[in-house]
Amino acid sequence: MQSKDLTGIHVEGHIKIWNPESKEIYVNKRNAIHYENISISLADSIANSGQGFIYEMAFGNGGTAVDPTGIITYLTPNSTGTNASLYNQTYSKVVDDRSVSNLDPTRNYIETRHVTGVNYTDVFITCLLDYGEPNGQSAFDNTNDNENSFVFDELGLKSYSSTGNSRLLTHVIFHPVQKSLNRLIQIDYTVRIQSLTGLSGV
Repeated sequence: MQSKDLTGIHVEGHIKIWNPESKEIYVNKRNAIHYENISISLADSIANSGQGFIYEMAFGNGGTAVDPTGIITYLTPNSTGTNASLYNQTYSKVVDDRSVSNLDPTRNYIETRHVTGVNYTDVFITCLLDYGEPNGQSAFDNTNDNENSFVFDELGLKSYSSTGNSRLLTHVIFHPVQKSLNRLIQIDYTVRIQSLTGLSGV
């Protein structure tokens, strides 16, 4: 009788949104994984199909609703269906540092981190929204308009597709954070791929 390896693979993610100058942390939490799309991307990647790898970080403002008293209602992250997307994507940035579309690969990049002997490998993605980006942002971080395109409350990693049909791999929803001309915002995103034997949290 042939034995089967039933160990399996687990994927989890963690996101930190912060200002690298003031060191203020705006968001520090885990995110939802889109397991169907991740499985497709992993298969595409190890099959050397030229697609499926993490390519861009998408930002949106449709993840929450804020009532007049300031109470925030958080929507459920989109993690099912191959056509899943952010609720309302308003901006995106290429984080693949091998792409010619990445105009600042020293500050927007992807790297793998592994320590010999452990049963997991981290994919670390960092993305910097500089003072001047996105175009059209407000001058100061004092808006009361949560519908503003650059008051972000959702974020996700998307894969590369040669046909333009990129897939949402992760989705995280958080309290609104405004990107304005007077502040830097850096996103450090860790995706941990590990064996189900001896899980280690990220």
